[in-house]
Amino acid sequence: MMKFLKELKNRSKLFFYFGIINLISAIICIPLILLSDIQVLGINAWIKPFKFFVSSVIFCWSMGWYLSYLKKPRTAIIYSWVVILVFTFENVYIVTQAAKGELSHFNVSSAFHGLMFAAMGIAISIMTLWTAYIAILFFINRLPDLPASYKWGIRFGIVAFVIFAFEGGLMGANLAHTVGAPDGGPGLPLVNWSTQFGDLRIAHFAGMHALLVFPIIGFYVIRK
Repeated sequence: MMKFLKELKNRSKLFFYFGIINLISAIICIPLILLSDIQVLGINAWIKPFKFFVSSVIFCWSMGWYLSYLKKPRTAIIYSWVVILVFTFENVYIVTQAAKGELSHFNVSSAFHGLMFAAMGIAISIMTLWTAYIAILFFINRLPDLPASYKWGIRFGIVAFVIFAFEGGLMGANLAHTVGAPDGGPGLPLVNWSTQFGDLRIAHFAGMHALLVFPIIGFYVIRK
């Protein structure tokens, strides 16, 4: 792990340090989950910030690793700052709402909350479109130094992230993630995916984290 972190720091200091900040934030959420009685839709309010911080670590460290293969440092730096600003905005608002015991997403209970929800949607859309541009760069650059299976794992992983990130727009349009019932019913531990109805978050989670899984499969499994 230390070897990975050292190499990651060499490849992308911005994503390395931002990932560390999010990892520390996720760890801070753990005692809050255990000790706080604040709930949102019947779930401990600090579970959601924990999940978003962990997802931010996975995304930033994955992209920080891959971007070095493009050998376009200026593009990588600009993209890194876009991601950092978007994630910081979203995560800070999620934490703020958790502390108040209020919804962050799908909250249009007031003009302010509706504006913030719309702003998060716009910010994530901008970041996702930028990520789609990064995916295009991985397709138009041959990257001869990478094993073919690993290279295609990166390509398909980023494409899957883009597709399933935009699935979030469907949830936003519905102002809910549960299919066939209101949000807030019984769900699986931690992830809280509905155990009684459909839940759009399952595909959203799987597709977005293909960004990490596909390249690992390509490098360690298919290549051999």
